[in-house]
Amino acid sequence: MELISPKERADLVNGVSREALHVEMRDNYGIDAELFANWQAGDREEVPRVLKPWCDRVRAGVSAGKTYRRICVVSEPLSAYQRWCFEATNGLKVEAGEDLRWVPRRLTSTLRLPGNDFWLLDGETVVFNVFDGEDKRAEIQLCRDPAIVKYCADAFSALWELAVPHRDYRPL
Repeated sequence: MELISPKERADLVNGVSREALHVEMRDNYGIDAELFANWQAGDREEVPRVLKPWCDRVRAGVSAGKTYRRICVVSEPLSAYQRWCFEATNGLKVEAGEDLRWVPRRLTSTLRLPGNDFWLLDGETVVFNVFDGEDKRAEIQLCRDPAIVKYCADAFSALWELAVPHRDYRPL
């Protein structure tokens, strides 16, 4: 596997020709502590500004016929971070055209899943996001091995069968 930079990952995700599939399997991610604290204190204005570039890219991509699907595998009850995602961020992503779904972790015990979050891009490329013990990104791995791509495509499909659409998911 090749290590790539955050910019290279962004270029790959933004450059898909057909489809970007994303699987998130962590309950917490290192995010801007001030943004999160402000949201917890009731500030609902800043998050849409922070997410605007991504949402604009998704809107443009969907208009061009591209597909964006995201699965969040979550423990229940939701962590504070995942509750924030559900309430503050992911609704915006759905409105932009991303098909976002939730899978309770308890349903995944018998699935074969990669050890890290990943993007599957155009069915040809996998980008793994590797995190450290403090929920910060440790590295980004790029893989184009057809066997690994198929493994991740199969994992995504298995999760998708269990996934609850954002509009129907009721967090605990």
